[in-house]
Amino acid sequence: MGYGAWKAKDWKSYSSSRISGRGVGEIYSAVKIDPKYDPKNITLRESCDSDDHPVTTPIIIGLDVTGSMSRILSVTAQKLGDLVKEILDRNPVEGPQILFGAVGDSTCDSAPLQATQFESDIRIASQLTELWFERGGGGNNFESYPLMWYFAANKTRTDAWEKRRKKGIIFTMGDDCYPQKLTTGEIERVFGDKITEDIDTKALLAQVSRKYDVFHLMLMQGGSAGIVHPEKWHDLMGERAITVTDYNALPQIMVSILENIAGKDTQEIIKSWDGDTRIAVQNAINGLSGNRRDNMDNIVKW
Repeated sequence: MGYGAWKAKDWKSYSSSRISGRGVGEIYSAVKIDPKYDPKNITLRESCDSDDHPVTTPIIIGLDVTGSMSRILSVTAQKLGDLVKEILDRNPVEGPQILFGAVGDSTCDSAPLQATQFESDIRIASQLTELWFERGGGGNNFESYPLMWYFAANKTRTDAWEKRRKKGIIFTMGDDCYPQKLTTGEIERVFGDKITEDIDTKALLAQVSRKYDVFHLMLMQGGSAGIVHPEKWHDLMGERAITVTDYNALPQIMVSILENIAGKDTQEIIKSWDGDTRIAVQNAINGLSGNRRDNMDNIVKW
């Protein structure tokens, strides 16, 4: 997938009819999972080169859609146009194709994971707002962010990797910690896949990191450090566990990370923003070094 091109007028039209002036419940009005976004019904999601985009970059954005995240989901809807606009204006990657995922809790939610197609045009927005934001989750001190990694590792194919050995990018984001493993039962229930052993989260991160640069955005507003457990995320992912002190700056933070991956100097990226956005970006990426892929290879080994 990924044909067509994002146009500012398309977003303006879509936003005025579906986003502007609406609350989160109106924007995300689905009341159950759409079968086309259910991982059990997905054999493969593909990010393909095309005449419009002869060189593509797959980007996966996994949103925590549990109950504590409701305030973030509204901002995400309002900021989607900003995210795509910043990607196009600053051009950190070639031919961006975006797949959205909705992540919940695989131990208790009805729809722990949903995944759209990779898209390059206004369908990015329309598919995002078709996802069911279940607002579930449990009191088990984690949400199932690694489901997004399993999906990327086993259910996606990208021309970027197959043709050019170029990694895609994964952003997950949320206000909780991660599970130590995905169990065989969870994998079968969410994906329909029958495997013989539980999957250790660190091993899964190593697997998906072969084809994707993986980041987790820790949403730290509201005194949530005790729930997020940043020390555990840093132990798992090193500098790729990103601190977000202002979720209004999520688009700029993600674009800044894309620029860092492309090799732009971290301090130059920070200086390119103004005001509160600069502070949020600095808090997020100040610890990132230049050679991203080599550093990740030192963190996790397959």
